[in-house]
Amino acid sequence: MAEHDTLRNAVIGAVASIVLSFVPFSPVLGGAVAGYLQGGTRSDGLRVGAISGVLGLLVGAAFFLIVVLFLGIFAIGTNAPSSFGIVGLLFLLVAGAVSALYTIGLSALGGWLGNYAKYELDV
Repeated sequence: MAEHDTLRNAVIGAVASIVLSFVPFSPVLGGAVAGYLQGGTRSDGLRVGAISGVLGLLVGAAFFLIVVLFLGIFAIGTNAPSSFGIVGLLFLLVAGAVSALYTIGLSALGGWLGNYAKYELDV
């Protein structure tokens, strides 16, 4: 395949993460695909896995933003107190940070594991 082509391998890993999103810990699987294809050292696998996680996170964030904007139309005209909006925004920021750490961290771990599998296991 495209060994040492970091961007291509990261995109392939991100697509794998998105396609396998119904499986728990799918970022690990997408990162493992990217790390396996990347080759090189363990740090190369870690890097391409993290890049794969960032790309997958961007796609997920875009999808989430579209859904929130669409559903936000229905909230126009409600009499919700303004503190609800502040708490909701704070919740979205914390949930987004946790989601980013989950996706990028597990993808980087998967990249390391994929690189390990390529060179240390007889697959």
